[in-house]
Amino acid sequence: MYTLYYSPGTASMAVHQALLEIGAPYELKLVDFDNDAQHDAEYLKLNPHGVVPTLVVDGKPVVESAALLMLLAERHPEAGLAPAIGSPERAAWLQWMVYLSNNLSATYRFWFYPMDLGTAEHVSHISTALQQRIADVWDNLDAHLSAHGPYLLGEQFSSADILLMMLMRWSRNMPRKSAQWPALAKLADLVRARDSWKELNQLERLSGW
Repeated sequence: MYTLYYSPGTASMAVHQALLEIGAPYELKLVDFDNDAQHDAEYLKLNPHGVVPTLVVDGKPVVESAALLMLLAERHPEAGLAPAIGSPERAAWLQWMVYLSNNLSATYRFWFYPMDLGTAEHVSHISTALQQRIADVWDNLDAHLSAHGPYLLGEQFSSADILLMMLMRWSRNMPRKSAQWPALAKLADLVRARDSWKELNQLERLSGW
């Protein structure tokens, strides 16, 4: 039994979808951001950074979305969320997991939290630079998917696509949405058709793409 500490639509949603894909028993614990529950003393004992997700695995808290996706894929190989260890596709899967985390997720952090850059809100040139950096990642991903898709690993759906889908959804209120890139839009349609995505949206009461 896993326990997932989550907040709807945040960085925990990819881990939530992976749990649904796997079919392993789990318990959901809401971290109410509206009431600043992520900074509650009891929660900080689990996750000193005061963020989600936190997944309790064998009684121990583990954090970081990409790391948790890789851990779950490793613990449940029967779910097919990652290529087998030693297979030629494994390196590509690892590459995409780290690429999305380092290049896209990290940039989003600065986009959504300008205080991390020392200002209450972005000045124009910083906002433009962050938008361009994210657009450059979409360009790269769209070119790859156009040539080798429909998923990041070709015909094989994996947890890399789950991570990408979450990050794509976060662009919905940006000036340029990820779905404006055709190969990315195709991947999004495929993932949204999966039972795990539909159940995730129902359980987290999410609306809109």
